[in-house]
Amino acid sequence: MTDGTPADSPPPPATGDDPPADAAIGAPAPPAAVAEADRLRAEIRRHNHLYYVLDAPTLADAEFDALVERLKALERDHPDLVTPDSPTQRVGAGPAAGFAKVAHAVPMLSLDNAFTADEVRAWGERLARRLPDDVPFDGLAFVVEPKIDGLAVSVRYRDGVFVQAATRGDGFVGEDITANVRTMQSVPLRIPATADPLPPGVTVPADLEVRGEVYMPLDDFAALNARLEAEGQAPYANPRNTAAGSLRQIDPAATAARPLRLWVYGMPDPRALGVATHWDMLHGLQALGLPIATGIRRFADLASAVAFAEDWLARRRDLNYLADGVVIKVDDLALHDVLGAVSHHPRWAVAFKAPSEEATTTVVAIDVKVGRTGRLVPHATMAPVQIGGVTVSQATLHNEDYVRERDIRVGDTVLVKRAGEVIPQVLRVVPDLRPPDAEPWAMPTACPRCGEPVTRAEGEADTYCVNAACPAQRLRHLEHFVGRDALDIEGLGTKLAALFVAWGLVEDVADLYRIRAADLEGREGFAAKRIENLLAAVADARDRPLRRLLVGLGIRHVGGVVAQALAAHFGSLAALGAATADDLQRVDGVGPEIAAAVVAWFASPHNRELIAKLDDLGVRTADPDWVPPARGETAVAAAPLAGRTFVLTGTLPTWTRDEAAARIEAAGGKVVGSVSRKTGYVVVGEGPGSKLDKARALGVAELDQAGLEALLATEGEAGANAI
Repeated sequence: MTDGTPADSPPPPATGDDPPADAAIGAPAPPAAVAEADRLRAEIRRHNHLYYVLDAPTLADAEFDALVERLKALERDHPDLVTPDSPTQRVGAGPAAGFAKVAHAVPMLSLDNAFTADEVRAWGERLARRLPDDVPFDGLAFVVEPKIDGLAVSVRYRDGVFVQAATRGDGFVGEDITANVRTMQSVPLRIPATADPLPPGVTVPADLEVRGEVYMPLDDFAALNARLEAEGQAPYANPRNTAAGSLRQIDPAATAARPLRLWVYGMPDPRALGVATHWDMLHGLQALGLPIATGIRRFADLASAVAFAEDWLARRRDLNYLADGVVIKVDDLALHDVLGAVSHHPRWAVAFKAPSEEATTTVVAIDVKVGRTGRLVPHATMAPVQIGGVTVSQATLHNEDYVRERDIRVGDTVLVKRAGEVIPQVLRVVPDLRPPDAEPWAMPTACPRCGEPVTRAEGEADTYCVNAACPAQRLRHLEHFVGRDALDIEGLGTKLAALFVAWGLVEDVADLYRIRAADLEGREGFAAKRIENLLAAVADARDRPLRRLLVGLGIRHVGGVVAQALAAHFGSLAALGAATADDLQRVDGVGPEIAAAVVAWFASPHNRELIAKLDDLGVRTADPDWVPPARGETAVAAAPLAGRTFVLTGTLPTWTRDEAAARIEAAGGKVVGSVSRKTGYVVVGEGPGSKLDKARALGVAELDQAGLEALLATEGEAGANAI
């Protein structure tokens, strides 16, 4: 029986860390060693591909390990043989100091969701309306692939060599996780990973970026937990979060110890591969050695794709990985350009997601939390219960009406689901299991944090604390101010913000810039280097663009989009503070509700005092390169929702009410606070107030968030096409 070593190979080198006695230090490796190292790398890559990509290993583990150890020995004896793409280099980089930011040249968008076959068919009808006249919808082919519940990543190759990997992040900027992804056996360090011929027409771009999902197989996750428990350590809660946490380990060796896999699903520019369809792109990437999901199918029409998807969703619990649905994509890549994308997702793909799982548990307590805007939100603490592999013990109850309409009481047994398999939500009470002493719940009349009275406007579902100095708002405002979407102060997160408030260092956000080293020295966890880095990060935040400062100030309805428009139009906080409501409504995307909120914010003496403090502390409150807009300049785009009036009620799944109002007003619509016969639509979320009852009595059209998104997308295109 042979050990697999060619007969003309040199004898194995000496073991240990020292080179053989006859090896010249620094001398180039002999030709025989070079040839053997090349052969070993090729063999190891081939077997990695068979094992991790094709799930068809031909070697026992011990045999494979012997190949790797032989290559390690050669490289140890002849360091000049080590190459960046060698299989031995998957682990070896020392712990990183942190994760650098990586800007995505092409944004990594999310997907539009559908939860029923009818919603998928409605998506298909929208596609049909957008197709060119010479492209029949009945002739479209679709690809159906699993929607893996993992972490989206981008992986880049230059001249065939792995050079970079990054997380999705916010879709525009992610984190550099190159060293960690390098350790993953399913990620080839060089492509093509085998010597097999590529499919006809497939070419390898000099700069290739692929996108995919990192996940942890369920059997590997179970084995990992079993090992941890045997070592007396706590097991992990679910594979998805474990995979995400594993990729963000500071030490790549820690990532290497986790059983992570990659499946690729796309490219920013798929036609760079020399293919014309999504189906051919996937198989072209697979031919290069990149792993694609099992069970991908191509169908000649949407009806067949939907039927397969429904069957697949019914069987998804039998899979060896977590998946929350399937993704249905138009196969023709040329039509991807025609169909385009909205800011959130491409139009040529939809995620058909499985219904949320449900479970019953008991309500242990109902507590009220105070947000940074002063809104009081009831939350249920429940007996822990497993839903979809995640332990759930908390759920938002939205507002007072939501609790009263469902008559949720402490001690009740309730049906809970994870909305979109993410946000826990109490659906209803099981009345037959109610304890006899369970009392009805009511919203407190005083703020639970500061004791000041709370108010609820007529027709509104939300209750607010009226005390602007409420400690809860101070903390939430500071957390918002330092967050990624606002000033983005590195190293200053929610825990540290809470400490600054608790220690009395911060009364308002301006006080952040008053903190000195002496305020932190001697406190637990604050070494000299940490203090130095933190103060440097705070100092850097003095010079952020005006749009970021505007977001950080927490003005109602002013998110990133509106802040950018206001900063571009006015150029400084001083000019913005002097603007009237009419002035503000001349800005594209600013309607009456946003204008009123901005005017009210600047009318507050406390807020004007805050701006003065920021100025005194050297915070930039004006953009130095600002150029005023030309006189009479107006938006060139049509206002597709002009003349339509909207009322918002309840909590939307992924947008705040402020974000929804901003999007409506940016499209020319008007958002008002009460329902009348002139109201065009009422947008309904979870826990709607009495506005919904009045809207139904008047026959006003209802929209949920998905319906609003569809209206914005459809009408936005109609307006754009009319220009």
